[in-house]
Amino acid sequence: MEYKLGAIDTSVLILYGLVLIGMGIYFFRRSKTSEQFMVAGRGIPAWAAGLAVMSAYTSSISYIATPGKAFDTNWHPLIFALTALPVAWFVTKYIVPYYRKKKIISVYEFLEEKIGSWARIYASLSFVLFMIGRTAVILYLSSLLLCSFISVDIKYVIIAIGIVTIIYTLMGGMEAVIWTDVMQSVIMIGGILFTAWLLTSEVFSKPDFLIQNAFKADKFNLGDTSFSLANRTIWVMIIYGLTENLRNLMADQNYTQKYCSVPDEKKAKRSVWIAMLIYLPLTAVFLYIGTALFAFYSPGSENLLGEAVNKGDQVFPYFIATRLPVGLKGLIIAAILAASMSTIDSALNCSATVLYVDYFKKYLRPEASESTSVKFLRYTTVVWGLLGMGFALLLVNARSALDVWWIIAGIFGGGILGLFLLSLFNVKISQKQGIISVIFSILIIIWSSFFRNLPEQYSWLESSIDPIIIGAMSTLGLILLALVFVMFNKQKNRQ
Repeated sequence: MEYKLGAIDTSVLILYGLVLIGMGIYFFRRSKTSEQFMVAGRGIPAWAAGLAVMSAYTSSISYIATPGKAFDTNWHPLIFALTALPVAWFVTKYIVPYYRKKKIISVYEFLEEKIGSWARIYASLSFVLFMIGRTAVILYLSSLLLCSFISVDIKYVIIAIGIVTIIYTLMGGMEAVIWTDVMQSVIMIGGILFTAWLLTSEVFSKPDFLIQNAFKADKFNLGDTSFSLANRTIWVMIIYGLTENLRNLMADQNYTQKYCSVPDEKKAKRSVWIAMLIYLPLTAVFLYIGTALFAFYSPGSENLLGEAVNKGDQVFPYFIATRLPVGLKGLIIAAILAASMSTIDSALNCSATVLYVDYFKKYLRPEASESTSVKFLRYTTVVWGLLGMGFALLLVNARSALDVWWIIAGIFGGGILGLFLLSLFNVKISQKQGIISVIFSILIIIWSSFFRNLPEQYSWLESSIDPIIIGAMSTLGLILLALVFVMFNKQKNRQ
């Protein structure tokens, strides 16, 4: 698909990029120390940190894929957002107080204190490598979307988005990240609410009441209630939602660093709840848009999809291109880019922070001056941004960017949540036993990801679990093996 953007819409996008760079320049003078660069001097208001945490949950993937999923299937992604509520309660009650008490900046410090330095090194290294992949996939997908509207080589779009994001992130540090996230969140929420209102006025209007077609197709249900791990059932979504939300809010630097940027524990807890209480209804609006699009383009209506539209992910961009007025179209596309850039800027700043706290300051230059520290943080922001851009350019020739993303997420995310849970409950195992448990979890990921559709003679080795709970299965495997080691150690000590 390719739709032409007019001069006004193009001007909106250019102005948006210039505003972001201007914000980076404005905050440059306020990020002169390492603490200011990493956690904004812990002076961010709770509501702003909450919006920034919420923005970490959304990207161009969710902006396009969530309505697309509702268009194709039903509202089962809402379960992921609903499970964030009990996780938020758990994190604010047990995790946030500990992180604030210890004044943790890199969340992986927690692992060293509870398990050992090897766990901190493994988890932090996995995180920064994971962020290169995440930056690459978000850059590629947002550029792919933008290229549907402008006749420019996708490689130039990747480079342009990457450079703008690197500039304002390296100049303004975490303060620029959070305040640009706030602006981007407002644009994103405003754009999505306007689109929902526009669609509502169409599908609920007389005499057709097209929304009835969505009810007839059972588009508002939450999924199959049968107990199966092989299909996208309600139970699979609950397992996925609980484990992924717990990993996000407890063990992912993208989220923890933002709620650690506020002045005190009470405000940190408030920021988490603000994020969740916005994210839940926002997810519902995304899903509603997908369902309303299904009704809008349903058989019998006068609205026809273009011949090139053959899957749910393409429907929302098609609607934006063909139904939104001039000027607003550019703003909505800017909102989608905002969702992407808020994910990328956080990934770059958090990667620089982890490399600084867990490696540079701890092992290489413990006595480094503030000037040297800030230079290191800025340099690593640029380097990680360029690496993300480089891998995004490689994805241009990949068969499926989403498949690559799943592999990256599985390999580098494997075992991290399990290690945090072992740390939380003070499970004591040796370094060797911990490493074996992590390797076991990675083997589960490899088996679950690649041992599919095997020849009949090897069918007993085949994995049939839904791919989205591979992380949950690897976490469970790590914990179970660790508990076996605990029992072994107790038995050995009795002898």
